[in-house]
Amino acid sequence: MNQISEMAFVHPEAKLGDGNVIGPFCYIDKNTVLGDNNVLMNSVTIHYGARIGNGNEFFPGSSISTKPQDLKFKGEETTCQVGDNNSIREFVTISRGTASKGTTIVGSNNLLMENVHIAHDCVFGSHLIIGNSTKIAGEVKCDDFAIISGEVLSHQFCRIGSYVMIQGGTRFSLDIPPYCMAGKEPVVFAGINIVGLRRHGFTNEQIDTIRDAYKIIYNDGVIKETVGMARAKYPDSKEVAYICDFIEQSERGIIRPR
Repeated sequence: MNQISEMAFVHPEAKLGDGNVIGPFCYIDKNTVLGDNNVLMNSVTIHYGARIGNGNEFFPGSSISTKPQDLKFKGEETTCQVGDNNSIREFVTISRGTASKGTTIVGSNNLLMENVHIAHDCVFGSHLIIGNSTKIAGEVKCDDFAIISGEVLSHQFCRIGSYVMIQGGTRFSLDIPPYCMAGKEPVVFAGINIVGLRRHGFTNEQIDTIRDAYKIIYNDGVIKETVGMARAKYPDSKEVAYICDFIEQSERGIIRPR
């Protein structure tokens, strides 16, 4: 049974699961789907096109599936998908998609701290931590287990790899490859995220392999050629394969060491 405050508005066409708690001054629009056991504190807005899973916690002022901040958007039918067990803190905004991709996706088990913005058509994975006041532009992709610190600014169309640590206040317009730390001004590759990898159970052998692969890749020479050298040296490493695939698929180019 859902607990809905008398001071909340839920559109008759909204689809709600079971066990949801909807606080005062919340607004849930039509063409929305809310799963089970979600908690919406006061003043949460769930806009048209939202598709929300189970067990999420939305703090006051958060606004999900907002109209895209894109002048090309003409009111097309799009969605914003949010998975399970996310903590969406105060004044977080997540826009719905545009005709470009059709949907914005945020996975599961993420912490989005206060005042984070995720723009239209982004695809964000799971087990992410995104710090206060970070702003993500349209069509950015972020793989699982990344940590994006506070007040980070991302250019549109960038990609962020898994197990990345991005320093607070960083601005970037290039892709950030997996397992690394990124920071400084202008942004640079600042080494391997060793602490994060160890916390997630990577062995010393895996970490040494990742470190050596980046030494090869960032050695003097053409990146396309050095990526091939890393593949050849570690043909059985899934971590190296992921790094190399990421770089080869990069459309904006990757950050480099200083």
